[in-house]
Amino acid sequence: MEAEKNIAAEKKIVAEKRLEAFEKMLDTIQENYIKTDEKMKLLKAEGKEKTATYRQLMGTKLQLQNMISQYKLFGLLDE
Repeated sequence: MEAEKNIAAEKKIVAEKRLEAFEKMLDTIQENYIKTDEKMKLLKAEGKEKTATYRQLMGTKLQLQNMISQYKLFGLLDE
């Protein structure tokens, strides 16, 4: 009985740590998406849409956007 309680307590701790890690990751992804979008807008305003930097940022933005879409698809993020 005591062993079962310990296992349940350990599982709860692991679940809480995983949730905390997920929340951190989600915040980071959303922040990076916003920062990437802002950098792209600055480059676009300077007429630098054809630069390697802009294209790299576009790839990064698409990856981040895909991750955010997956979170929404699985109900882990509000629309």
